[in-house]
Amino acid sequence: METSAQSTGEQSAAMRLLLACGVIAPLLNSVVILILGAIRPGYNAWIVPDSNLELGDGGWIQISNYIVTGALLLAFAMGMRLRLCTGRGSTWGPILLGIYGLTFIATGPILPDPALGYPPGASSALTIHGAIHIIFGQLQFTSLIAACFVLARRDAALERRSWSWYSVATGLLVAASDVAFVLTAKLLDGGPTGLIERIGIIGGGIWIALLAIRLMNRSVPRVSGE
Repeated sequence: METSAQSTGEQSAAMRLLLACGVIAPLLNSVVILILGAIRPGYNAWIVPDSNLELGDGGWIQISNYIVTGALLLAFAMGMRLRLCTGRGSTWGPILLGIYGLTFIATGPILPDPALGYPPGASSALTIHGAIHIIFGQLQFTSLIAACFVLARRDAALERRSWSWYSVATGLLVAASDVAFVLTAKLLDGGPTGLIERIGIIGGGIWIALLAIRLMNRSVPRVSGE
């Protein structure tokens, strides 16, 4: 009995550690992109996407940020799967957030093309690696949006209406940010593109952090369906 209880305690501690990665990951990413955007010479965070911080002097910092953030998100997705053993969203929620984490890891070494004047003087011609970076970027937003709606359905089934509506609102915010980001970049050739993108990134990050805290701090009722 003692050995079984000890094993259960160790598993619980490991699961909580994995879930804690869901708090650390969005906090790390948000802090890094805000600080780098403020101090990088020639970089205008109001206009330029955060991924362009991978370019130019000090680009390795943002590359490392993406890879570490992605690894932490993958760990969180594994912990989430252990926590949500059964019920609606217990399969697809972790899968979608795992995909979200993988896109960060992929966009680390796959650099974007220069855009919207950064780095200064660089050609903005589309390249193969730049196109792949864009594809992963869109997959990143799409997987997060889908995760929001999947977990909104779970909370609705558990009659946690406020959390359900919060997840729906976050999904809509991230979707609106993504669409506005693309349209602003194409039609206005700049404008507040960087600001619009950061609203979606930080809004989605807050949702993930609060989800992780919820999963660490409360029991998880079982609900039917996946």
